[in-house]
Amino acid sequence: MLSSMDLTVIGVYAVILLGAALYVSMRKPPASMSSEGYFLAGKSLPWWAIGASLIAANISAEQIIGQSGQGFVVGLAIAAYEWQAAIVLLIVAKYFLPIFLEKKIYTMPQFLDQRFGESIKSIMAVFWVVLYTAVNLTAVLWLGGLALSAFTGMDVMTAMIGLAAFAVIYSLYGGLKAVALTDIIQVVVLVAGGFAITAIVLAKVGAGTGIFGGLGILMADLPGHFKMILSPENPSYGNLPGIWTLLGGLWVLHFSYWGFNQYIIQRALGAESLAEAQKGLVFAAALKLLIPVIVVTPGIAALYLAKNGQLDMARLTASPDSTYGILMSLVPEGLRGLVFAALIAAIVSSLASMMNSISTIFTMDIYRDILAKSRSEAHYVLVGRLTSVVAIVIAVFLAKPFLGGMESAFQTIQEYTGFIAPGIVSVFLLGMFWKGCNAQGAFAMLFVSIVANVALKFAAPDLAFVIRIWLVFMSCLVTGYVASRLAAPAPAERVIVLGQINFATSTGFNRSALALTAILVGIYAVFW
Repeated sequence: MLSSMDLTVIGVYAVILLGAALYVSMRKPPASMSSEGYFLAGKSLPWWAIGASLIAANISAEQIIGQSGQGFVVGLAIAAYEWQAAIVLLIVAKYFLPIFLEKKIYTMPQFLDQRFGESIKSIMAVFWVVLYTAVNLTAVLWLGGLALSAFTGMDVMTAMIGLAAFAVIYSLYGGLKAVALTDIIQVVVLVAGGFAITAIVLAKVGAGTGIFGGLGILMADLPGHFKMILSPENPSYGNLPGIWTLLGGLWVLHFSYWGFNQYIIQRALGAESLAEAQKGLVFAAALKLLIPVIVVTPGIAALYLAKNGQLDMARLTASPDSTYGILMSLVPEGLRGLVFAALIAAIVSSLASMMNSISTIFTMDIYRDILAKSRSEAHYVLVGRLTSVVAIVIAVFLAKPFLGGMESAFQTIQEYTGFIAPGIVSVFLLGMFWKGCNAQGAFAMLFVSIVANVALKFAAPDLAFVIRIWLVFMSCLVTGYVASRLAAPAPAERVIVLGQINFATSTGFNRSALALTAILVGIYAVFW
């Protein structure tokens, strides 16, 4: 599928990315040799790097490929995963970041240590290292390898090794700063490539009426695919259960991911200041509004083209995840290379982000605090680099046996993270905003999250995933409250005094947040 011109474009992209990473890494070598310099970019990240890096870390193969496929199957409703995230980013910026930055933390386990003690911290540090390595990193590698194999014909294992090596080469030396600043390039390529394929397929649908003409044809011919709230009769209602996508557990998953997920929140922790971090999250929220345009819309267009005999309907129906790859056949030579580079950019950026976060948690929360205290800064940086390499090697070898036989890697990620997500969100919310929450309450919430999820999964297998998550989340809150009341109060030094935290935000932040919220309300009003 890829021509020599396409391969040239991809090669140029790779050289530019590696060159930029090496340049960033070598500008200030002394800073990269401190733990703060390596893991938090020396707390020097500007807002535009934070926002771009958040999106680059978030968008990967499972979203580009998976959401295009879901655009074909269900339509715009799948965009709830993106658009609701924009609101969550604004809340995290306004109410969570002031607490995290006031506490001067490196990692999420470090916050748990300050608030609840070492036991909770250690349990969650180990859990997150295992989860990020065995599930998240592995899934991104597997899906990326499958995509690369489909487009180039190379063996999946070879493709995964190539992606892993690329991510290691450009991220290992410079740490978070190299990853975050080169993510600017990644996002530009991602957005440009996404808009290119969207424009091409809409123009093909329009058949001479242009891009907007093509969009109008889609909306007229496929009105059901432009509904955000699905009816119970819709075959996809079980995954996106109508109004429950707005009222249910999808919010819990969003807060777990954007608020308390190390490889996401680490960008904000590396900001120059709180104001800069908040501007970065606003920028990320704005970019989130664009993502469905470049990944979901092409999937809807693919359905129209298939209905009109211009694409293989049987192949698309049998494998909706092949939608993005099939649409690439419509892209002209050279530009196809850019679109493919965008896919690689998304995969590699996510891999690098996860590697950096795994190394941060392992080094700072497990190795430094438990295994090897009082070592030099250079020693901890070396351990962090070695951890990154070990994690990616483990993921390469786990990918096929762990995910190869599963129907959907994306569903696997949701399943594993969903068991603990309600507990994590409950622990952090009560820990931040309720003085009465203590270690006993935190343990109880984490325990109930797993037990209740497993119980409901087997007792009510037909219950929609987002509803189950919401029910478990509410159970965790109640359990945390009761358990905390039954135990001794948390020590005063561990309690967060909200009156000492400055939650005020700038006029620019407030206006931007209001504008983004208004846009989202308008989108839901139009496409309800």
